[in-house]
Amino acid sequence: MLVAGCGSPAPSQQDLDGLDRELADATGGNRRDPALTAALADQIMVDPALAQSANATVVRPPSRPDPLAMPPEPVAPRPDRVTAADLTPTPAARGACRACRNADGALTLGELAAREAAATAGCARDVSYSAGWANRLPAALPLYPDARVREAAGNDACGLRVVSFASAAPVGRILDWYTARARRAGYSVEHQASGGQHVLGGTRGESAYVAYVTAAPSGGSAIDLVVR
Repeated sequence: MLVAGCGSPAPSQQDLDGLDRELADATGGNRRDPALTAALADQIMVDPALAQSANATVVRPPSRPDPLAMPPEPVAPRPDRVTAADLTPTPAARGACRACRNADGALTLGELAAREAAATAGCARDVSYSAGWANRLPAALPLYPDARVREAAGNDACGLRVVSFASAAPVGRILDWYTARARRAGYSVEHQASGGQHVLGGTRGESAYVAYVTAAPSGGSAIDLVVR
């Protein structure tokens, strides 16, 4: 046994040892493949002073179309059961659009409603969100017939309803329809405009409404309706 312990390793073990040395020694096997030697041994060329600023404002075009990107779907006009008898010409816009400035920057329906009336600001911030609120608008000021509800909120504590929806109807048709509805219900009607944003609003006693109407990029109109 002592003699056997002093002998040379088996041939198979010698082959494995030699292979290990070739893989680990850059002067061995890696020298036979210059590309592998460069990949393992060469330094990475990085300039720390420029690493954080290189191409900071450059946007590269994609190498191929994004398979998940979809263009906005155009809104095709469709019958909305609205007749000429349902429309009343909207009065011309007057003065600066104060309501337009109120709506700028409002991130939620609750914030939009809070900016409309200081007396109900606290109640407006405590609205709850549910599409069901769109079905609880007063009969005098309902959704436009072809409305597609995006979001709705409300609070019964102050009788508040806020609904964001889209319609295939153009801006003028939406304004004329709500003008007719408001006047028939005894509300006043005031029209303000700034650029492409139109605001229709009015009061009837303690009740009030405001409709923000803008042209949607893909066609039709986008409306935010606040009723108190």
